[in-house]
Amino acid sequence: MTALGKVRPHQTQNEGLVFEKSSPGKKAYKLPPLDVPEVDAAALLGDAHRKTPGQLPELSEIEIIRHFTRLSTWNYAIDLGMYPLGSCTMKYNPRVNEFVARIEGLAEAHPYRPESLAQGALEIIDLLQRCLIEITGMDTITLQPAAGAHGEFTGILLVRAWHESQGNARRKIIIPDSAHGTNPATAAICGYQVENLKSNADGGIDLEALTRQVDEDTAALMLTNPSTLGVFENEIHKIADILHAKGALLYMDGANMNALVGKVRPGDFGVDVMHLNLHKTFSTPHGGGGPGSGPVACKKFLESFLPTPVLVRKPSQDSPQNMSAPSFRQLLGEKVGNHETQSASGSLHWDYNRPHSVGRVRAFYGNTGMFIRALAYILANGPDGLRQTTEDAVLNANYIRKNLEDLYDLPYKTPSMHEVVFSDKKQAAKGVKTGDIAKRLIDYGFHPYTVSFPLIVHGALMIEPTESESLEELDLFIQAMRSIAKEVEETPEVVKSAPHSTRVSRLDEVTAARKPILRWKPER
Repeated sequence: MTALGKVRPHQTQNEGLVFEKSSPGKKAYKLPPLDVPEVDAAALLGDAHRKTPGQLPELSEIEIIRHFTRLSTWNYAIDLGMYPLGSCTMKYNPRVNEFVARIEGLAEAHPYRPESLAQGALEIIDLLQRCLIEITGMDTITLQPAAGAHGEFTGILLVRAWHESQGNARRKIIIPDSAHGTNPATAAICGYQVENLKSNADGGIDLEALTRQVDEDTAALMLTNPSTLGVFENEIHKIADILHAKGALLYMDGANMNALVGKVRPGDFGVDVMHLNLHKTFSTPHGGGGPGSGPVACKKFLESFLPTPVLVRKPSQDSPQNMSAPSFRQLLGEKVGNHETQSASGSLHWDYNRPHSVGRVRAFYGNTGMFIRALAYILANGPDGLRQTTEDAVLNANYIRKNLEDLYDLPYKTPSMHEVVFSDKKQAAKGVKTGDIAKRLIDYGFHPYTVSFPLIVHGALMIEPTESESLEELDLFIQAMRSIAKEVEETPEVVKSAPHSTRVSRLDEVTAARKPILRWKPER
């Protein structure tokens, strides 16, 4: 039988670019007749007037709808399955968050609305701030930063401003070798020299090495706890003491806070300043569904340096808003002392008179829609629910560890927290690397884990299931990983040439990285 030109069903064939689908004269709209005086664009715009039209695609409405609908169904999403990306905390985004964030009075609130008409939105911001302060054990907070790395940047600006106020900005920041890559980048952007700190045999901080490296030129240690190995620094108090003895500060990267919420508070074990990721720990949309949010919490002595403006509550006998705002625990039905509501009475205002502030780090006041979602998540769970979330996240990671450690090398035997890091040492003997295993995982219907990170583990497989996944989903993932391990032993080429079920086969990633094609150009 003669082939008819299509080797796959129409709906699943690869999708061309909208430019490639374009045909001259097609339109997806029809405008009504002009009912205002016509304007001479050339005369009005002068040199800015285009002599030729832009090269934009021309398609019908149905072509546009089908194109983007098809693309949307090809995306992997947390609503479709598990995202085991280590150090990313790709948890489910509860629909109640989205419902609350879309309430008209909140979704359409303009940032320039007068404060007297914005008290509801400001109360949400204030309550979220107080919740996060309670959760972290810190004294004060800013919600301005728009992402985790932005939070790091803001936190180190606070560190630098404080040291400068003491008469010496200091020269270096110490960063463990297991740190996120944004940590050294942040330190360098803020004007500091970066000094690397080697991990010990357990994957934690080497106290003796830290003691030797910390001196009067050290501004801070940037520490992720738990680390990117999923290891909790069980000597964190000693680490803080070593730093503070030399006048240095302890900065904590809060990317892995999903392993600590409700169990331990960074402010209680010596952290001076830290950032949080609302898009990780507190379930606001992550990645393409963003935007992110990276609040920075700190101790009292850093408060005067916080980005401007700062939200403050001013008692006013004449204001109709002169009422007590409930505390986090009050909202959850707990009985509290009078002191918790006394400090939260009166109307809220933005304070711009902050002479020692590091300045504004974000337009307006931060990503308010993410504040609403994060607060909905916190209040829906409550203290007990947040604690249970943490325990489930740790349990899920250890369940995966226990069921895969016989087939995949475990470089650090230290107890895992919210994520587990294997290496491809066993599979590499067959010529199969971590990237190959990750691509084969796509054929089993799962998003790949984090590949080749942290860098201190050669050929790392970094897996973080979060608390979202059920036992059934975890078992499917484990079965897929065990099946791939068996394929490596019996038919390694199947793994090395994966994926096999995607519309585009394995790409030349080196060329794509070194010679990216970032825009469409017409053929000459």
